[in-house]
Amino acid sequence: MEMDKATQDLLKDLDEIVSINSVSIESDDPQAPFGKGAAEALEKTLALCEKYGMKAKNCNHMVGYADYGDKGDLIGILCHLDVVPAGDGWSSDPFKVTIKGDKIYGRGVTDDKGPAMAAIHAMKELIEEKVPFNHRVRLIFGQAEETGDWKDMDYYLAHEDHVDYGFTPDAEFPAIYCEKGIANLKISFPKDQTAFDSIQGGNATNMVADSCEAQLKNGKTLKAQGKSAHGSTPWDGDNAIVKLFKEVEEEDCLLTRFFQDCVKGENNGKSLGGYWSDEESGEISYNYGIIESDQDQVRLYVDIRYPITGKIQDIIQNIEKVLEEKGLGAVKIDLIRDEAFVHLDQEGPVMTKLLEAYREKTGDQSPAKVIGGGTYARAMDGIVAFGPMLPGREATEHMPDENILIEDLVLAKEIYKSAIQKLVD
Repeated sequence: MEMDKATQDLLKDLDEIVSINSVSIESDDPQAPFGKGAAEALEKTLALCEKYGMKAKNCNHMVGYADYGDKGDLIGILCHLDVVPAGDGWSSDPFKVTIKGDKIYGRGVTDDKGPAMAAIHAMKELIEEKVPFNHRVRLIFGQAEETGDWKDMDYYLAHEDHVDYGFTPDAEFPAIYCEKGIANLKISFPKDQTAFDSIQGGNATNMVADSCEAQLKNGKTLKAQGKSAHGSTPWDGDNAIVKLFKEVEEEDCLLTRFFQDCVKGENNGKSLGGYWSDEESGEISYNYGIIESDQDQVRLYVDIRYPITGKIQDIIQNIEKVLEEKGLGAVKIDLIRDEAFVHLDQEGPVMTKLLEAYREKTGDQSPAKVIGGGTYARAMDGIVAFGPMLPGREATEHMPDENILIEDLVLAKEIYKSAIQKLVD
């Protein structure tokens, strides 16, 4: 397809960042606390911002930002440069922007490198056009969003100026006013009460597992292939861990009984005893993201997105009660992460300006919405999750062949440009 120079420049910059495998990992290197890939992505992104007229700062390699303007409120645009593992099933190199027809493919083109570049290029054009900035804009670049621990944002909040309001381009349009609560569980099974010698599946707790392999104590090997998807929408994928347990015939096994009697292939926890729902934010969801074993235990890591009226401790107690009733009392549940829901005023001034920008560029009058995903909107007050995915588009983040229409990425840039202009006016 034919592209103007602005679009070519946007895709060129995006390719430079997508080409870096920036999966966040724990590291003792003070120059790269989230791994060399994440550190390189941060350095190159900050260099692009400097090139386009912003003033950049690398904050002790934990987080970085780029500023423009010198007065008024501090408007934050929170992006992340880390990505989830590529996984299997790609038809092209995940660490390269590949153009196929009217789409681009690559890990991070929607989550969140593409939107980050769209925001950078929106700022670039506003600066080139000499638009007056009555408020400061700060693009903040994290490196640990996908891990869930957000040490990058913790560092920023402890050492840098707090933003007054802003947005994070890491969700959907029109805008997000509510994000469900997020919890991660570690469910442990005594290995001597299972039929398994070893088992391994999944790449990340917040991804649907795309492969699983197990060795039974009787010598039998089991393998299952699935399809990855974002952990907040497990129904979009095909969970290989859950799939594998449909093939296990050994009934005298704690693990098999858990999956066959309690999970039953459900995404809403009904048979598990952990169902919850409310009118505003909908049903709870469960993603069985990772399973692993050692000499003593099998451990299952579960990503839960729970409604705003739910309390995770109550949900866990309900699950434990069902496990006892089904003779699975030896199963142990540990809560390893819990993040409260986000609920913003749909009529607030920031939300209003963001929706105005979206509606003027698209003509779509849809209201703000609720998601199960978790964004940096949880990290700071006054931050709205805003784009880049348009209504009705297929979600491909965390999947093989992650992609976005080129025209959608360009439209996101135009929406962000308009939104920033409204916020700085």
